Amino acid sequence: MAREIIILECTEAKAEGMPTSRYVSTRNKKSPRTPGRLEKVKFNHFLKRRTLHREIR
Repeated sequence: MAREIIILECTEAKAEGMPTSRYVSTRNKKSPRTPGRLEKVKFNHFLKRRTLHREIR
């Protein structure tokens, strides 16, 4: 399969001492557009706002 399951973790919650929010998503493993770690803006339920979430391995 060309798609892999990844976990996106909030980057701003750790700095503020709050619990981190995590999302599960998929990405195309062979895509030349995303060679590094994927970053998306998602809603953090603990901070009650949209924050940057980065792929963890």
